[in-house]
Amino acid sequence: MRTSWKYKILVVDDEPDLERLMLQRMRRDIRAGLYRFVFAHNGVEALERLKEQPDIDLVLSDINMPKMDGLTLIEQIPKVQPDIRSVIISAYGDMKNIRTAMNRGAFDFVTKPIDFDDLKLTISRTLQHLVEWREALESRDKLVALQNELGVASKIQQSILPTRFPDRPGCRIFANMKPARNVGGDFFDVIHLSDGRIGIAIADVSDKGVPAALFMMSCRTLIKGAAIGKTDPGEVLHEVNQLLQEDNDAAMFVTVFYGVYDPDSRRFHYANGGHNSPLVVHADGSSAELPLTGGIALGLMPDLDYDNNTVTLDPGDLIVLYTDGVTEAFDEQGNQFGTERLQEVFAGVEPTDVQAANRSVFEAVEKFAGDTPQSDDITCVTLLHGSDGG
Repeated sequence: MRTSWKYKILVVDDEPDLERLMLQRMRRDIRAGLYRFVFAHNGVEALERLKEQPDIDLVLSDINMPKMDGLTLIEQIPKVQPDIRSVIISAYGDMKNIRTAMNRGAFDFVTKPIDFDDLKLTISRTLQHLVEWREALESRDKLVALQNELGVASKIQQSILPTRFPDRPGCRIFANMKPARNVGGDFFDVIHLSDGRIGIAIADVSDKGVPAALFMMSCRTLIKGAAIGKTDPGEVLHEVNQLLQEDNDAAMFVTVFYGVYDPDSRRFHYANGGHNSPLVVHADGSSAELPLTGGIALGLMPDLDYDNNTVTLDPGDLIVLYTDGVTEAFDEQGNQFGTERLQEVFAGVEPTDVQAANRSVFEAVEKFAGDTPQSDDITCVTLLHGSDGG
């Protein structure tokens, strides 16, 4: 029974100085009773710790270790303790192994040399998701009404969404999601890639409630794992589709738009799996949909190819990614919001603030719908290449 700490974290690394450094840099959280740390020097020792201490919540593991490496450990953890999360630590350029770890079930990763601010944020986000996941599993067995299930699904959705976004010269991003009363499975992710590139994913899972939320979590992990191992967006969608359809007895599917933005070249390279085509809004307020690339929703059938396209952003260009909760919102007369009304949101207005642009979409949809209940999640991601280089 826990009496002196909230979460227990197992750190697995063969570097002798890491234990001292971890305890020193995390001392405030330890003194506050938030974390307790235990240590192992390889995967074999880690599995022993997990067997001895079933109250471990999170495994933070290096990849390269003697006796048993981190990739093998990630595979073995669910056999010992299925209800915990793992975060992998690896060298910055070791994207192949990081991708393998994500595909084997790691929830997230941090790179060496360790940035402890980033590590604390990653730990906090992972544990938040773990709490919501445990509550979901507990609540699923006790559900007596559909509304309870939808509330659980909403918590799972919110727990995996990024809350910090790039804001630097040439690349400003903001994203938000407003879940519906009848929760679907919208999600978005912003993925930091090598060479300063940014991966952006927006997706909408079929079905509703807890099944959709759990499927969404799997999709998010697979997309991130594929994204850090492949530079081609079409190949990312191909790999995620292959993995989703292999074990999909519920016949669920997900529409996904995934793009990679390079602030240096201003090139936005993207592929689309059955999702709404984003808008590109120019500095004069005119806009157009990005050219389609074809491709159907992921999870339905194997061996699907996804084509790519590339656009180069001009200074002041804004890309608006959204789900069908925006364009298929209804007013009291049964009219749909539609793409034209979305374009009117930006007509004649120079986009200079990604957060304001994002907010304007939600406000326009809300005003249009009036008192009509929201029937689907509304999600919007905005990416701006600033006219001043910001």
